[in-house]
Amino acid sequence: MDTQRDGLEERVFVPSGPFARWLDRIDRVLGTLIEVPAALLVLAEVVVLLMGVIWRYVLHLPLIWSDELASILFLWLAMLGSIVALRRGEHMRMTAVVSALPARQRAFFDLIATAAAIAFLVLVLHPAYEFAADEAFVTTPALEIPNSWRAAALPVGIALMIVIGVVHMFRHAPAKEALLALAGVTAVVALAALAGTSLKSLGNWNLLIFFVGGVGAMVLLGVPIAFSFGLATFAYLSLTTSTPTIVVVGRMDEGMSHLILLSVPLFVLLGLLIEMTGMARAMVGFLASLLGHVRGGLSYVLIGAMYLVSGISGSKAADMAAVAPVLFPEMRARGAKPGDLVALLSATGAQTETIPPSLVLITIGSVTGVSIAALFTGGLLPGIVLGLALAVLVWWRYRNEDLSGVRRASAREIGKAFLISIPAIALPFIIRAAVIEGVATATEVSTIGIVYAVVAGLLVYRQFPWRKIYPILVYTAGLSGSILLIIGAATGMAWALTQSGFSQALAEFMKALPGGAFTFIAVSIVAFIILGSVLEGIPAIVLFGPLLFPIARQIGVHEVHYAMSVILAMGMGLFAPPFGVGYYAACAISRIHPDEGMKPIIGYLIALLVGLIVVVTVPWISVGFL
Repeated sequence: MDTQRDGLEERVFVPSGPFARWLDRIDRVLGTLIEVPAALLVLAEVVVLLMGVIWRYVLHLPLIWSDELASILFLWLAMLGSIVALRRGEHMRMTAVVSALPARQRAFFDLIATAAAIAFLVLVLHPAYEFAADEAFVTTPALEIPNSWRAAALPVGIALMIVIGVVHMFRHAPAKEALLALAGVTAVVALAALAGTSLKSLGNWNLLIFFVGGVGAMVLLGVPIAFSFGLATFAYLSLTTSTPTIVVVGRMDEGMSHLILLSVPLFVLLGLLIEMTGMARAMVGFLASLLGHVRGGLSYVLIGAMYLVSGISGSKAADMAAVAPVLFPEMRARGAKPGDLVALLSATGAQTETIPPSLVLITIGSVTGVSIAALFTGGLLPGIVLGLALAVLVWWRYRNEDLSGVRRASAREIGKAFLISIPAIALPFIIRAAVIEGVATATEVSTIGIVYAVVAGLLVYRQFPWRKIYPILVYTAGLSGSILLIIGAATGMAWALTQSGFSQALAEFMKALPGGAFTFIAVSIVAFIILGSVLEGIPAIVLFGPLLFPIARQIGVHEVHYAMSVILAMGMGLFAPPFGVGYYAACAISRIHPDEGMKPIIGYLIALLVGLIVVVTVPWISVGFL
């Protein structure tokens, strides 16, 4: 999953005076008080889950309390990670529209976005407290402690996010503008509350008002996606229904508390470790020794390296950051144009969305009940098909490349590179085998990968800078928090849509489409390309997966085949300009201006579409090895 910075740190305004120094001090103190526990929680989750694997599989003495403790710590990690993401400006949002504005207007809309996030947090603070208080009457079965120990993470996290949000507004903008943004958002909330009585009479038209008009406007204005979903859901339920607002918090808790989602921070951590230890560089080096001497060879290496690295990290940002800096300097030296480089990098990001242990696969399994092991198995071949489609285009574009100055690697050099890369190449197979053979669950298997990466970094590659561990842990917490908050907010929004009857109406509409299963998949692909571009992958999956997968089952589409089809479509939207944030993440990682890749990426998107059509029309590619 990829992020866009919210722009707060990019403003030129620099506050001064006693008030500014006081705000800076508050920010530093809160930062330390939040980041240190968040980093420790990431480590604690690794230890707890690894103990569960060892005690169950090695000692044959299952720890009955390990999953329960991991669940308690997980919600605290999710909330503290959300605070870290808010403080660092790393909550996912669409900035394509706002970034086109002049600097002063862009800065003010950033204030509006932060104020809207604060408004949602203020509105749910008291319901979150009530929810946590009610959980005090529930006792956990294994540890036999009140469940409020876990649920307290919600009001505590929400309160701290309010403080962080207000501090950041006044640290990065004149007080007058910050107050104006807060007043503007407050006025909109007040007007909506006054209109509540008349809105109830509109019935299901409110779905268009809140979930199309409201969410669409907030996303385009740059409000982080999680807060856009949350604010629209809270407004819809409180203004147009008699549903208690505590339900919003309950649904958020449900969405963020699936134990399978614990693999999100752990696979993010694993991806960062393979980059830090040099494992990714070893894999790329081996592929380059094999193919570096052929026309377009390094482009083939990029396609293959992204496939292999995705099989380890599950995080697209980590994948691209691990591969691009290794290959791009030599590709530039051979005459590759910057736009072509970032276009291919983006295309490989979309190509490898189905490669296990993709976070999108894990999310689909969490929200739809599809077997994680089946998704992991079914995702391997579709990525190869799209990779071959990209390779054909690379062959055409580089068929006349001048390689007169390129030396072919000797057999000895290839053999040496292969030996060096064996520990790195083996990791994806170890992860997959551990799940299939029952050594570890899809949640626990990442801990095996983490231990393996640490050992390989220390003993094999001799590259393990300890000073980087703390920043990596904090980054893991922040990215995970931003993802999990989206899942929580999207779960609440999906519940509201289901209760309104929208899901039933959607099911009837989709089943009535002429053409049966083929038309259903075709419409789904178009929808997910658009959703992937606007909402990013995970929010789109959480929001519409529970609605569409049951329909797929009813009309005879295999759920794994359908999953691969919509994931690849969503990936195309995620990495397609002008809205796809994955494309801009690729530009940031490769340090290439987005305008340079706009034209070259069209050909790669066409190649991806051809590959997607092949995957859709040949279901065996997705389900043949199940």
